[in-house]
Amino acid sequence: MSSQPRLIALVGPFQSGKTALFEALGRRCARGEQKASGEAGSPHAPSVETAVATVDYLGDRYAFVDCPGSVEFAHSASLALAVCDAAVVVCEQDERKLPQLELTLRELEELGVPHILFLNKIDVGSVGVREALARLQTVSRAPLLLRQLPIVQDGRATGFIDLALERAFVYRDGAPSETIELPASEAEHEKEERFHMLETLADHDDRLMEDLILEVEPERARIFADLASELRENHAVSVLLGSATKGAGVTRLLKALRHEAPGLADTRARLGVAEDGPPLAYALKTSHPGFGGKVTTARVLRGAFREGQTVSGAGRAGGRIAGFAPTDEGARPDSAEAGETTGFLRLDEVGSGQTFSTESSVDHVAAPTPPAPVHAVALHVNDRKDDVRLSAALAKLVEEDPSLSIETRPDLGELRLCGQGDMHLRAALDRLASRYQISVTTELPSVGFQETFRAAAAAHGRHKKQSGGHGQFGDVKIEVRPLERGAGFVFEDRIVGGAVPRQYIPSVETGCRAWAERGPLGCPVVDFAVALVDGSFHGVDSSDAAFQAAARIAMNEAAASVGMVMLEPVLAVTVTAPSSATAAVTQLVTSRRGQILGYDARPGWDGWIALEALVPEAELDAFIVPLRSATAGVGSYTARFEKMAEAAGEQARERQTMRRAG
Repeated sequence: MSSQPRLIALVGPFQSGKTALFEALGRRCARGEQKASGEAGSPHAPSVETAVATVDYLGDRYAFVDCPGSVEFAHSASLALAVCDAAVVVCEQDERKLPQLELTLRELEELGVPHILFLNKIDVGSVGVREALARLQTVSRAPLLLRQLPIVQDGRATGFIDLALERAFVYRDGAPSETIELPASEAEHEKEERFHMLETLADHDDRLMEDLILEVEPERARIFADLASELRENHAVSVLLGSATKGAGVTRLLKALRHEAPGLADTRARLGVAEDGPPLAYALKTSHPGFGGKVTTARVLRGAFREGQTVSGAGRAGGRIAGFAPTDEGARPDSAEAGETTGFLRLDEVGSGQTFSTESSVDHVAAPTPPAPVHAVALHVNDRKDDVRLSAALAKLVEEDPSLSIETRPDLGELRLCGQGDMHLRAALDRLASRYQISVTTELPSVGFQETFRAAAAAHGRHKKQSGGHGQFGDVKIEVRPLERGAGFVFEDRIVGGAVPRQYIPSVETGCRAWAERGPLGCPVVDFAVALVDGSFHGVDSSDAAFQAAARIAMNEAAASVGMVMLEPVLAVTVTAPSSATAAVTQLVTSRRGQILGYDARPGWDGWIALEALVPEAELDAFIVPLRSATAGVGSYTARFEKMAEAAGEQARERQTMRRAG
């Protein structure tokens, strides 16, 4: 057992029952007197941000973190998992949620976070526990260790048998389970399953293996020591049963955490943080609730922090701790000790995922890297006076959630909010409206279409205007030819004999460049060369402006004579998804004018594919929405610019027509 507070994360697939378990743990620790208080919204609404509640159980202090289950909010969970002592993975007997469960388990395995599986909704399960365990094992690299057997009456789980204690318990709604006599009908099954459990434990305990071979009953203390060791070393994952909504199995889970979960010293060792040194903390969450300033929820990894101390983090200038957020009981602490997870008030210098200390040179906890955005919307304020406030508000949203990002596209006149999916962005926009009272209109981002010449052309442009006094006269002959993709704009001076005076030649180039900013199809014109081959001038009426106008006239004539080609950006896309969704993903990519280059097994992920394709950027509008729908919510993709290519297909022609009309 740990004398310092422990931080335990509740993770798992979307709507698996994490929030229900979060509340059940709080009620059990408070002996039914109150619910766990935290930062969550409605009791069982899908979580879109992490919520923290601190409780006491049998003299030990715990902070439980309810993490969002949707893959769109996975980075918020990752920020908290980085400094957790252990995690409880809440899952159920729903085969459709296995891909989401695999994502959760894979992250825990990669971070090295010890974890227990809590098989929830055991009272409504439709398959046997051993069959459910076999399904769950397909997505866990570590062996699953079944520690309980359900007692089933009339097709409903009414209790369980603890295989380590060899005792039977009956569930009591909202209360701890009660011990009963081991049912005679389950005795043989209990012995078989207990032997399976001990065999798994013996894989890393030679003495226990010897006891099993000699058919000697192992000491109970040794069994529990092995269970704790398996958890801490990530050799095996214990599986406990229960029903969060009824509070069933909660006491057993709490006792397993109390006796087996590692503490702060183990977490420091995993993170590479020295035991000795100045006070050190990690911000697992920041928020701007709209009253009282910023709140930084952080775990103290070493030492103690006091109100008014100066801290610095991530290379930023120091700031002072303004105070601490009230505890769940309403009291305001005056310090934060090692192991505690608490709220620091107005610590403006520290963002989510950053380490801070009372000294500038400290250990650094590597925060998870935010995933690349897969969805974006263009923002337009409904009230012009909100323009300035919008930038500050968006900066705070990104500080709270680094998996959001802001992109400015001056060439398209757009400000974009980018994130991990439609629900992710809608949650951010809801905070923008509720916390900062900024109303925005959203639309799909524009695509950076361009155009170029279809073939070479020669053209003549003359600008002549007489309006009294000095007139305007400019006369040029040009040759235009397309260049290879990415070549840009090239201007060539081929004037001989002074047909166009030297001082006006740069004006011709300026006129061509100005024309290219918006071509006949309404897009920037790229990848072409203009050669000035002849022209004429007037000694009095010629000017820079006249030759710029003549150049634009000539460019219009050249474009009209040979026609223009619409170019669209094409992206190199890598789609990752379960192998079972290969056909659906392939059809989705090809339906969006994608050219599939091939696919292979995703490196390090059994049962997953990585599909490579070239897809026009215009076809990736909201692509993540049907992709997630086709892949049980877990498919994703990365994209990078590959080339500009001639727009083809009916959808591209429609876009070209729309731009020409605009």
